[in-house]
Amino acid sequence: MTETFGSRLQVRLVEQGPLCVGVDPSAALLASWDRSDSVEGLEFFSLAVLEAVTGVVAVIKPQVAFFERFGSAGYAVLERLIRDAHDAELLVVADAKRGDFNVTNEGYAQAWLRDGSPLAVDAVTASPYLGVDALAPLFEAASASGRGVFVLAATSNQEGRSLQGVRGIENVRVEDMVLRRVAELNQRDEGLGSLGVVFGATREPPDFDLATLSGPYLVPGVGAQGADAKDVARLFERCAEGTVLVSVSRAILRAGPDRRGLRDAARRWRDELRTAL
Repeated sequence: MTETFGSRLQVRLVEQGPLCVGVDPSAALLASWDRSDSVEGLEFFSLAVLEAVTGVVAVIKPQVAFFERFGSAGYAVLERLIRDAHDAELLVVADAKRGDFNVTNEGYAQAWLRDGSPLAVDAVTASPYLGVDALAPLFEAASASGRGVFVLAATSNQEGRSLQGVRGIENVRVEDMVLRRVAELNQRDEGLGSLGVVFGATREPPDFDLATLSGPYLVPGVGAQGADAKDVARLFERCAEGTVLVSVSRAILRAGPDRRGLRDAARRWRDELRTAL
C-alpha cells in the first residue's frame, strides 16, 4: 500500500521542524540578487535556494506563477527544481492554485499528481471556488499516488477576507464550509489525512475547530506579510505536532544570493517556529 502524503509529511515535520521555504523568483527578488529577469536568472535563483536549504528544512514550495511567466523554458526550470529537490529528499508543494470543473481538474491532476509526470510533486495547492467536491479528480489522484492537496480556505491577503468570510448556507462562513468538507473527506485515511487546507497566519480563528481537520495546514503570511511564530502558535495551539507547515518566502529569500545567508535565515526561522509550536 502506498504511504500517504499526510503520514510522510508529519514524520518529516516532527524530525526537521515546521518550516517550508517558498521559492519565489519574482522580478524584484531577482533584481535584489543582481540577477537578470530571465530564464538564466530564474534557474540560478531556484537552484541556489535549494542548495542552501537542503538539510535545513523538509519542504520547499515553488510559486508556479514565477516560472510560468517564462513559458516552456520556465517550466523546464521548474521541472529541474522538482527533480533535484526530490533527489535531495525534500518534499515539494507546488503553489499552483489550480481548480476548475471536474473534467478540467482531471488534467490538472494528471499534470501535478500522476506518477511519471515531469511536474509530479508531493502536493499541490487548489482553489475550491467552483466547489470543494469539484476538486474530486485531484483528491482521487492524490490518494492513488500517495500525494496531497492543500485547499484554499482562508488566505493571508486582505482581499480574500471579503469572499472567504461571507456567510452562506445555514449562516456558515465560506472558509468554515471548506474546512468542514476537507475534514469530512479526511476521514477515509488512517492517521493524518492527505487533504490539507491553506490558512493564513494573519487570520482570526474560524468557527471551525482547527484541531479537528485530520489533515495538515499550509500557513502563509509569516515574515514579510507581518505574522510571526507567536501568531502561528496562537492560531494552531491545539493542533497535533507535525500538522502545521509554515511557509516563509521573502523574509528568507532576501538574504540571498549568499548561500550561507540563506541557510542561516532558514535556520533561524526553523528554530523559532519549532520552539513556538
